Amino acid sequence: MAGGAMRYRTLGRSSAHRQALLRNLVTSLIKQEQIHTTWHKAKEAQRLAEHVITLAKKNTESSKRDAMAILYSPHEHIDKLMNDLRERYQNREGGYTRVLRTEPKNKYDQGESAILELVDGPKDMLYAITAAAVARDRALGRPHTSLLLHNLAKVTRFRGDNAKADFEAMVERMAALELSKARKAEPLTKMSLSDSSEPRPSAYSVVPRVEKTWR
Repeated sequence: MAGGAMRYRTLGRSSAHRQALLRNLVTSLIKQEQIHTTWHKAKEAQRLAEHVITLAKKNTESSKRDAMAILYSPHEHIDKLMNDLRERYQNREGGYTRVLRTEPKNKYDQGESAILELVDGPKDMLYAITAAAVARDRALGRPHTSLLLHNLAKVTRFRGDNAKADFEAMVERMAALELSKARKAEPLTKMSLSDSSEPRPSAYSVVPRVEKTWR
């Protein structure tokens, strides 16, 4: 509207097409718990996803019908929404999703890309990144930064009584993964050039011409 603030992003689509797009993104998010899309689509889908989870937390027949009206193939996803996700976010007052910026998916127009994910789930990227950072600091013997400590408290706050033990297990997994990567990246020092007394021929070495003798 001219002269007024934009209430939402149109995403270059008509109202019906925009709503269908967001419903599809939210359905994929409930199913996969993480989707990769453009930054603007992720921010708009985040609003609808938060609303759907809020409806699930109300746990009434009316709210269930409203949630099913938003999701595509609702009978395939409503059980997860009304049971698993409702219980996961029972103690949260909002903030069920997270948007993380990523490198552009389209290398031609360099459009902003992002990952939209459900927090405190098995695909929580910030949780894995924080565990990897803790493992790296421990391996290097350096103290944690204030930002890392903030993220640590953030990603474990609503994970229940086993939050600390589960996070330590993730740190051990990340440490083992980093160790495995380091071993694979080690150069083959046993076959270094210093082991050979004779110089190795270069790819640009000139091969001497051998004259043939005729008998």
